[in-house]
Amino acid sequence: MWLNTCCDLVFDIEVPTPFVMMLRPRSGAQQWIASEQYRLTPTVPIIEFTDSYGNLCQRLVAQPGIFRVHTSAEVMISDTLDQAPDAPFVEVQNLPDAIFCYLLPSRYCESDRFGQMANEITAGVLPGYNQVAAIAAWLRATIRFDPYSSETHASAIEVNARQWGVCRDLSHLGIALCRSLSIPARMVVGYLHGLQPMDLHAWFEAFVGGRWYTFDATQHGVPGGYVAIGYGRDAADVAIYNQFGPALFPTEQRVKVMLLEQ
Repeated sequence: MWLNTCCDLVFDIEVPTPFVMMLRPRSGAQQWIASEQYRLTPTVPIIEFTDSYGNLCQRLVAQPGIFRVHTSAEVMISDTLDQAPDAPFVEVQNLPDAIFCYLLPSRYCESDRFGQMANEITAGVLPGYNQVAAIAAWLRATIRFDPYSSETHASAIEVNARQWGVCRDLSHLGIALCRSLSIPARMVVGYLHGLQPMDLHAWFEAFVGGRWYTFDATQHGVPGGYVAIGYGRDAADVAIYNQFGPALFPTEQRVKVMLLEQ
């Protein structure tokens, strides 16, 4: 399917403010970026770099006043998610070097605290893909998805204790549970066609059977429509923007994902 994604951010800047933004999706095995726009108003110098996770990031300094960021892209993606029931667990010694960082505990994913719980959730399940599917099903049945809840970042331990969260929170817990079983897992932030309410979205991927597979505990079935912007160990690595200086939040944020005629 072909999708048009769009994100508009508006900031009221009081002092010159450095930003690092992550707003450009990359073409890859699961998506093809046919065209895109990236517009800053007013225009400021911008430098782009690729971070250690392969994400396209943009550095700039916004000047005092109203500062607008507009991005859009036309993207070709699959109509449905790839699935691979029974795909095998990859022994740690056989993992590619670049994958190893996704096995370790991270700021929001305290995987060293979930070993017993993960083993209970996946008891009797074939190691690998089926374990991750069992974790996603457990999250869907146990942790209440509340897209209107607090925007405060919560760790996997906190999400498990309170039993509710936004998409980012469910992903943190899913990642921690996977890593506790020595299954590499990473967070993804991006767009999802048909998401309600529409906003930027977060899900997670697990490395089994020699490749990454998508899992989303907030959605039922296996819909397509996922467009990835950034990958990382947890939310600390995939913020769509980081600003440095006095606390600053968008005065407006609008996200659209539209199906294009084929």
